[in-house]
Amino acid sequence: MAGRPRPQAHSSSASTRRRERWLVVLGIALHAVYMLSIFDIYFKSPIVHGMAPVPPRLSAPPAKRLVLLVADGLRADKFFEPDERGRYRAPFLRGVIEEKGRWGVSHARPPTESRPGHVAIIAGFYEDPSAVTKGWKANPVEFDSVFNQSRHTISFGSPDIVPIFCSSLPHSTWGSYPHEYEDFATDASFLDHWSFDQFEGLLNRSLDDVKLRQLLLQDKLVIFLHLLGCDSNGHAHRPYSSIYLNNVKVVDEIAERMYNLMESYFNDNQTAYVFTADHGMSDKGSHGDGHPSNTDTPLVAWGAGIRSPKFLAYTDKPDDGFRFVDDHRHDMPTPQNWALEGFERVDVNQADIAPLMATLVGLSCPLNSVGNLPSHYLKLSKSDEVEAVLANTKQILNQFLQKSEQKQSSSLYFKPFKPLVNYSSVLDRIEDLISARDYKTAMKYSEELRSMALAGLHYFQTYDWFMLMTTITLGYIGWMANLILHVLQSYTTFPANLLKRTQVYPKNTSMKVYIGGCLFMGLSSIILLLEKSPPLYHAYVFMTIFLWTRIVQNYEFMKSAWRELFNMPFKYIMNLLISSVAALLILEFLVMSFFDRKLYTWCFLALGVLASVCGAFSIEASPAVAIYTWLACWFLSVFTLMPAEIPENNNLVIFSGALIILIAMASRWATINTSTFWLYLNRANKQAPKSSKLFFVQVILISVSSIMVWLTTSHRSQHKELHPLHQLINWCVAGFAMVLPLFSPCSVLSRLTSIFLGFAPSFLLLSIGYEAVFYSAFALVLMGWIFLESANLYCSEGSNSACYSSLVDGSVYGYDERCLQLSDLRIPLLFMILFNVAFFGTGNFASIASFEISSVYRFITIFSPFLMTALLIFKLFIPYMLVICTFSAITKIVRIPRIGCYFLVILLSDVMTIHFFFLVQNTGSWMEIGNSISHFGIVSAQVVFVLLLFALTNIYTKDIEVSSRQLTSRKFM
Repeated sequence: MAGRPRPQAHSSSASTRRRERWLVVLGIALHAVYMLSIFDIYFKSPIVHGMAPVPPRLSAPPAKRLVLLVADGLRADKFFEPDERGRYRAPFLRGVIEEKGRWGVSHARPPTESRPGHVAIIAGFYEDPSAVTKGWKANPVEFDSVFNQSRHTISFGSPDIVPIFCSSLPHSTWGSYPHEYEDFATDASFLDHWSFDQFEGLLNRSLDDVKLRQLLLQDKLVIFLHLLGCDSNGHAHRPYSSIYLNNVKVVDEIAERMYNLMESYFNDNQTAYVFTADHGMSDKGSHGDGHPSNTDTPLVAWGAGIRSPKFLAYTDKPDDGFRFVDDHRHDMPTPQNWALEGFERVDVNQADIAPLMATLVGLSCPLNSVGNLPSHYLKLSKSDEVEAVLANTKQILNQFLQKSEQKQSSSLYFKPFKPLVNYSSVLDRIEDLISARDYKTAMKYSEELRSMALAGLHYFQTYDWFMLMTTITLGYIGWMANLILHVLQSYTTFPANLLKRTQVYPKNTSMKVYIGGCLFMGLSSIILLLEKSPPLYHAYVFMTIFLWTRIVQNYEFMKSAWRELFNMPFKYIMNLLISSVAALLILEFLVMSFFDRKLYTWCFLALGVLASVCGAFSIEASPAVAIYTWLACWFLSVFTLMPAEIPENNNLVIFSGALIILIAMASRWATINTSTFWLYLNRANKQAPKSSKLFFVQVILISVSSIMVWLTTSHRSQHKELHPLHQLINWCVAGFAMVLPLFSPCSVLSRLTSIFLGFAPSFLLLSIGYEAVFYSAFALVLMGWIFLESANLYCSEGSNSACYSSLVDGSVYGYDERCLQLSDLRIPLLFMILFNVAFFGTGNFASIASFEISSVYRFITIFSPFLMTALLIFKLFIPYMLVICTFSAITKIVRIPRIGCYFLVILLSDVMTIHFFFLVQNTGSWMEIGNSISHFGIVSAQVVFVLLLFALTNIYTKDIEVSSRQLTSRKFM
């Protein structure tokens, strides 16, 4: 960005500003459109329709009816381990494991929530990623389930779960209790008894109801009891509490009573039983992520069609590389305190339970299931076992074929999934092996074909990813290239002959490029229309083509600039490379800081040392400036070690009020200091009397706000209501304080000190703990940044008397601004660091949702979500306002165009945007998915967010005045 200065005519400013307005509009449109792309890439529903069911060709179904018991929120370890007396909490089901059936751990995939868990158990597929845009409780799309395939389903339980599967199912009998029953203040085990009592009452009624008894006696009957007690008690009392652990005994008793009731009523040994859980529970009483306490759930199956226990001596097995959906390895050792090493353990993925239940009662696997039939649970003949696995394979293969057909029908150039091109010959081979009674080989081929079909489903789910991600990435690169070209053309110096070379036949070249771009857009549109692509696909492609058309239009300029770069000294080229690499490393650091805010501690420890060294040796400024910057950075580094959920400590808030006044007094001393350097920074303030009165008023307002913090805190501690007069005083103090900086002197230190004091009362009144001290520490670092930049310019102007004359000659708009240089890249980079610290210094993305309501207590005591949210957002904005005011002042101090630096900030933030684009998650907990979307969305929105903040802060900074050392020296003389 450096070169020999060139004159810039003032008349070009109008066209430049007009071009910049269009560039900003283009940037806003581009980021808005591209932000939507993640929903077309990552959050498309995997569900397809139109497949035919595949019933297993069994000689006879193993069972006539199935009982499914789901203990919501039951952890595997709390179920299997003994209590403090050495007694097992589930004696009946433990007896089943040892004498009647099979057991294992069912591995759930995050998000470990109730709806996704039940959908996996009953329908056989994991959370539909499109649910992220359609709410969490309702089903985002229609899907098939074991209940749909059954002849009749009877279900009782929670109003949040049972209606999902039964409300639109005509062949179902179901009931759910009112939401009011879910009271976290009580022992929720009565909810489990409610579900069982409803079913028991149904059986009792059938003794007098002929139609109901006929319904119960038919085959393919599914009975589902949803037992919510463990989940509610886990949330309210934690999973190690006596209430939760007692609830484990309750569900075991219900399983026993259910077994005895079914066997006495039907008395035909034709009932299969499956007991499991949808998810576990963390020690904190929550669930959702992929921690083993949330993903490991018990699975016990017994009754008709289930194998008897298999005894074996446990031996360590080598890791075969297999991983369950929660990334646990295959054949994990059983904890010794479970005392089950002698009984074969068969772990499954949660979605595998659906084909298991379907096979037990002779139903087709749910059409949308991706579960693998766990044949080790089934007591079938060899031929029936192969037929059951083959039916499971065909059901998954049918989904693959449907997706393949849909994609082929709309693709001009279709790329098939090569491993399954000859799937029909594999199916024929399996049928031949079954006919020849070679069941072992047929089973092997069936399982291999099933694995390939699952891989094929993933292939078509991500079929458009490469095209879309390439288009979006090229679009972002094209946008950044346009920004670089604009900055080079408008804010940097190039020789006059370079401009002449770029203006050869500009009209003809532009016309040809535009015609070519339009033809390319037209061709792309035809292709997308023929492929029946969604409308947004057209927008992605059009935006990318348009951006690259603008780049090609500047081909002559780029060629000349490239030639000019190679004519530069080798030292300059090395500086350019080193600066680019350093910028990328800093941006990658900022990306990592979104996941670990403690990185800023190390950042400011290093920045403190680096800034002080540069200040002491490179700039040769006052040693006091170097020491001050070092201490300020180290002081700020402490805050990212503190908890994101701010503990309440109002003494710190009151202390911060005193600290703010001390900092303001020190800054006030600097503004009236008559040494040459401070005069250089302050323009020899002429409004001292008026300034003194304003300063005194602002200090009084901060004192009043500190007193109000103490007063409101004492009222709360005594459980007294906040007096309306107190609220009125708080509102008046905060509002009046923010207006006063507009009347402060125009010198840099005076105005910024006044802005710091102006926002302090609002921040203090909205603070509850250490974040109030952060406000002061943050301001100290911002002031250190100003001191270093001013000292650097002070020394450079003193050493180069020709510098000042070049300012006017190389100005961009004809006033006292110079062109951007490569070294100026440090300013937007430091801005990016401080802009992120303004948020991460006192919190993270999770802390936004877990704010303390007491933060707004001093302004409002009646619950008003919109006003409370507005106040909390305003509190978050205050540090941002300080950063941007400082940034604006620095651009004036070093005399570089602020809008040019704005474009550099957007350029740097979009490097982060591309990284976050590839980090978006469609699996994991809701928090992990939501955070990944938030990271991408927030960084994408900076093109608008930063611009709006620039506009707001411009009210305070537009009339800041600075001068060169020469002018200051003359005034001092």
